[in-house]
Amino acid sequence: MLLLLSVICIYPFINIAAVSVSDGVQVMSGKVYLWPEGFNLETYKYILNNPRLGITQGFYNSVFYAVVGTAFAVMMTFITAYALSKKRLKGRYAIMMLFLIAWIFDAGLIPNYLINQKLGLVDSRWIMILPGAISTFLLIVTRSFLDTLPYELEESAFIDGANDIQIMCKVYFPLSTPVLATIGVFYSVNIWNSFLTPMIYLRDKAMHPIQLILYNLVIRPDPGSTTLENVVSDGYTLLPKNIEAAVIVLAIFPILLVYPFAQRYFTQGMLMGSLKG
Repeated sequence: MLLLLSVICIYPFINIAAVSVSDGVQVMSGKVYLWPEGFNLETYKYILNNPRLGITQGFYNSVFYAVVGTAFAVMMTFITAYALSKKRLKGRYAIMMLFLIAWIFDAGLIPNYLINQKLGLVDSRWIMILPGAISTFLLIVTRSFLDTLPYELEESAFIDGANDIQIMCKVYFPLSTPVLATIGVFYSVNIWNSFLTPMIYLRDKAMHPIQLILYNLVIRPDPGSTTLENVVSDGYTLLPKNIEAAVIVLAIFPILLVYPFAQRYFTQGMLMGSLKG
């Protein structure tokens, strides 16, 4: 039963990948299912070398947003969680309550837009990085993880003359690899898959991520954008369906590579981060 369920879940991805490297004639005749027919990479060459589609620039933008945004978000979340995990911090419960209130009672799209506009984030790459730098849920997970670490570690470091910054960087940070990898996966996936934020705030198409380009090409074609047409390249027919499939693969595949590297930390980070200190 689980095997059947796995096949059902995986089949659409395999089919899309097969279509992206198949001859359009074979795709049109309905012969492509799990294995490509008329294997070729012309579709990828076409979309990556066609500046009108903006795929290459969009891919670069997504990588930039995901790498920089994840690094910044993990750093800010860890620093904040470290401070809130210290019982000697006065008012830490009030500060945590403010995070919870802002998380539960969202102001809405228009107030958020006005705030971001006043901050100069409209039509700026920083809109993809700064507003989502601290997730309250991931902050709670990280703080709970830090609460499980022995207080004696900090006490020993203080006796040796270390200050808070040294303790955070040299004692707690190395021990927090599981939870940092866990929240890093969450942040990177969230940033990579984001299309609503750039659709609202980024007017300059040169800043659009791959997900927004995919949205405009496949789901809601932009009247002012390039229309996908049949193309013949090196003897292979490229249909709009081939092109759409190739863009979908480029939009999905890179983020899948994050999981194998973080998998060994993921379960440990989630389980330890879910414990109450």
